[in-house]
Amino acid sequence: MIPNTGDIKKRIDGAQNIVIIQADNPDGDSLGSALALEQILGDMGKNPSLYCGVDIPDYLKFLKGWDRVSKTIPLKIDISIIVDTSAHILLEQLESAPERPWVAAKPVIVLDHHTGVKCDIPYATIVVNEPEYASTGELIYDIAKQFDWPLSVQAQEDLLQSILSDTMGLISEATTAGTYRRISEMIAAGVDRPKLEDARRALSKMATSVYLFKADLIKRTEFYGESNQVAVVTIPEEELYSVGTLYNPAPLILNELSMVEGVRVGIVLKKYRGKITGAIRCTDGAGIANTLAEKHGGGGHPYAAGFKIEKPFINFADIKSGVIAEALELLQ
Repeated sequence: MIPNTGDIKKRIDGAQNIVIIQADNPDGDSLGSALALEQILGDMGKNPSLYCGVDIPDYLKFLKGWDRVSKTIPLKIDISIIVDTSAHILLEQLESAPERPWVAAKPVIVLDHHTGVKCDIPYATIVVNEPEYASTGELIYDIAKQFDWPLSVQAQEDLLQSILSDTMGLISEATTAGTYRRISEMIAAGVDRPKLEDARRALSKMATSVYLFKADLIKRTEFYGESNQVAVVTIPEEELYSVGTLYNPAPLILNELSMVEGVRVGIVLKKYRGKITGAIRCTDGAGIANTLAEKHGGGGHPYAAGFKIEKPFINFADIKSGVIAEALELLQ
């Protein structure tokens, strides 16, 4: 029995208009989880809606239904569900939105699985953060099973995509025997995994400009530590508003970094005016990503995490050298 889920059932049973909220850094897990919940709740006769404060990245648009995600909150809300984050800092767009008081005035359920992250969302009513799950989608699957909620093939396709996203295709150490069991149940229910993979590949093809940008990112990768344990790529703001709008630069290069001999931690730093964001990925056996991110106010999994530093004046060189030194120390 998952803790606090009895309260979730009572809240949802008594609600009709439910908004499903993603953080400002949507990924395959958050979008897959949100779309699955939309399907489940709709099949229960509820009126679900999808919200994210930023545009859905192009690389996620192979997920059917991404275009139903809105940057505005509906007028009528009975309850909100925040998926795949417990961090207040990742809801910056919602905090500045005029609809924020509508959300805060109603019950808010948080469903997450990030290790070492304590929920600091001030208006959260019920928090379920279970790090033993490889993805939030896995958690939602078990909640739906526990309460006999409808799990259509479409909902399970979305949940499978969330799992594949956060386990990097079932290769991360977060993948458990339970993960494989749940996936086998989804396939037995009619989910066609090869078809989903074909859709992802077809709609994830990159433009020529993105391909050449990726080559440039590879060329300017920096390596640190014994046997090049830490690989770092810096992306300036102007690139984020050009090629970066076509394809999220972090996932574009992070997987490549993990394939370099000796690399145990890959870090992508995005440099804005007054803000720095970091995306961290670790190879098997080097699960320090969440600990490193937490040092800078972020969080995540041992193998995938991120952070954001926002100040009026930031010395990028100092932040960068500090992150590298901390990564190398944690790897010892």
